[in-house]
Amino acid sequence: MSSSTVVNPVLRVAPAAPSAAAAHFRAGLAFHADVSDVAGALAAGGAPGFVVLDSRSTESWDQGHVPGAVHLPTALIPVQAEDLLDKSVPVVTYCWGPGCNGATRAALALAELGYQVKEMLGGFEYWVREGFEFETWEGRERSAVDSLTAPVDAGDCGC
Repeated sequence: MSSSTVVNPVLRVAPAAPSAAAAHFRAGLAFHADVSDVAGALAAGGAPGFVVLDSRSTESWDQGHVPGAVHLPTALIPVQAEDLLDKSVPVVTYCWGPGCNGATRAALALAELGYQVKEMLGGFEYWVREGFEFETWEGRERSAVDSLTAPVDAGDCGC
């Protein structure tokens, strides 16, 4: 086989048609929000139009959480969601980080109860790594920005 007939692994399966790609990526944005967009909406003042929900354990919550988030571990969603959340207000779930699907399980549980829901990509890990303020049982803290996740000297990544 000549090198001109070898197809590289990226193009072994051809890219989707532009209209199919647009539908796919639009759908993804309906299900996900990123950390910097959530932080920006919360920092803008006033009501952001959504509530942030931390679906981790109490021990994890105590280690640190997004300021203003509602704490509701995934296992308790079926019995406590209606007491803590308004079905007319979208919910943005998060858990530890990209290696954890707890936010996905929480989002599923909420959607099955009739809530509008998105998952915050990156979870608490990327909230901290991008340098946003977080709360612990001892008070508020902020870590230095990780230059592999966010620009160190800019307000946002420009994406």
